[in-house]
Amino acid sequence: QVQLVESGGGLVQAGGSLRLSCAASGRTFSINAMGWFRQAPGKEREFIAAIRRSGVGTYYAGSVSGRFTISTDNAKNTVYLQMNSLKPEDTAVYYCAATMTGSRYELAPRYEYWGQGTQVTVSS
Repeated sequence: QVQLVESGGGLVQAGGSLRLSCAASGRTFSINAMGWFRQAPGKEREFIAAIRRSGVGTYYAGSVSGRFTISTDNAKNTVYLQMNSLKPEDTAVYYCAATMTGSRYELAPRYEYWGQGTQVTVSS
C-alpha cells in the first residue's frame, strides 16, 4: 500500500504562485511515476502533470505547460507542483496520484493510489 498526502493549497490572486507538495509513504519503492490531477466543480478529473520516479521524464497537459513545473525529491518521497501565473480557471481540487505502471501517465485509471486532494482557489 501507498499513502499520499497533499499540502500547499490555498487562495491566491490571479497571476500569483503556489507550490503543492505530495508526501508518499508505505511501499514507495514500487512507485513508477507520480502525477497531479485536478477536478473543478461539475467537471471531470483532468490530468495536469506527471513525473517518473527517476525524475527523468516529465509530462504536462497543454493547459499548464510553461506555467506549472513538476519535480521530485526521492530522498523525501515527495513530489511537488510549482504553479505560476495562476488563472481563475485553475481553481479546482488538486489530487496527487501514484502508479506502478510505465505508460499513459495522462490517464487517471492508470493510477492505483490517490491522495485526499487539496483546494486551490484563484481569484480574479
